[in-house]
Amino acid sequence: MNRITVSAPGKLMLLGEHAVVDNHPCLVTAVDQRMRVTVEILDILEFQLEAMDVNVTGYRKPLRELGVGDIPKGAKFVEIAIKNINEKYPIKTGLKITTTSEFSSQFGFGSSSASTVCVVKALSQLLKLKLTNKEIFDISYKTVLDIQGKGSGFDVGAAVYGGTLYFVTGGKMIEPLKIRSLSLIVGYSGVKADTVTLMNNVKVTFANKQDRLTKIYNDIEDLVNQAKVVLVKGDLKTFGELMNKNQKYLQELGVSIDKLDNMIKGALAAGAYGAKLSGAGGGDCMIAISPENKEKEVERRIKQAGGEIIDVATNAEGVRIES
Repeated sequence: MNRITVSAPGKLMLLGEHAVVDNHPCLVTAVDQRMRVTVEILDILEFQLEAMDVNVTGYRKPLRELGVGDIPKGAKFVEIAIKNINEKYPIKTGLKITTTSEFSSQFGFGSSSASTVCVVKALSQLLKLKLTNKEIFDISYKTVLDIQGKGSGFDVGAAVYGGTLYFVTGGKMIEPLKIRSLSLIVGYSGVKADTVTLMNNVKVTFANKQDRLTKIYNDIEDLVNQAKVVLVKGDLKTFGELMNKNQKYLQELGVSIDKLDNMIKGALAAGAYGAKLSGAGGGDCMIAISPENKEKEVERRIKQAGGEIIDVATNAEGVRIES
C-alpha cells in the first residue's frame, strides 16, 4: 500500500468550555462535516502538501527540515504531526499529503485537530505502526500543544473517537456516552474568534479574582456531571436547563458577545429548552436544543438575530479509513 485516504469529524462543545482547559470535564459531540486527508508515499525524501482550503499549494521541503523555518499557518498542524511521528517512528520515505474539508475552517469546528488526527491515523496505517486510538490521541494532542502552547484536547478526542464524549483535559478521561441521537440547532454568528486569545482574556479578567474563577469552574463541572446523566437518559428538557446555567457562567467569564446573546435569547423565546455559545466564545457558534415541534421557529429566530443556521448531524463516527 502506498496511498491512503482517511477522514475525521469536526466537533461541537456541549457543556464545559474554558473550565476544561483547567482540568475539569466537558461534554463534546462529533459532527458529520469531515476533514479528508490523502497520504501518498514518494520516492524522494521530501514532504509535500496540497491544502487548498487553507491556501497552501505546492508546499515542499526535505524530511530532515520538518518543523524548521517559516511554516505557513495552513501547513503547521500537518507538518508538526509528521515531525512528531518521525521522532518516535523514523520515516524512511517521502510523503505527499492532500487535505480537503467539508466544513469551513471559519466555523470553529476543529479543522486543525481533525487534519492532525487524519495524518497520524494515515501514517499509522501506511507505516504499519498499529497505533491505538489513545496513541493517536496522544501524538495529535502533543502536536496541538507544540503549536498553540495550550488547549484541552477535547477537539482531538472528538476527531479520534467520534460520538459524544465525557472528556477530561489532556485525555485523562475519554468516556464515550451511549446516546441514541442528539438533535442540535447550530447558529453561526459570522464573527471569527481566536481560542487562545479568549483563554488569555479570561486569565487577565480574573487575575485578581482567582477564588471566583475557581468557583465558576467547579460549578461548571457540576453542570457537566449532571448533564452527562440526563443526556444518557434522553431528558433533553433538563439538559437544556443545564445549558442555560452554563451560558450564564460563560457570560460572567466575558466570552459571550452581544450577537451570540441575541441569537440565544431568540432561540429561548421561540421555545428552545436551552441555548448557549459553543466553544471559546467571542463569536463562532451557538447551539440550541428544542422540542421537535419548535425547531423551525427556533431556527427562524436565530436567523432574525443575524445568525446563519449550520446544518450538521451530531454523534458522528470518529476517524476512519476511506480508501
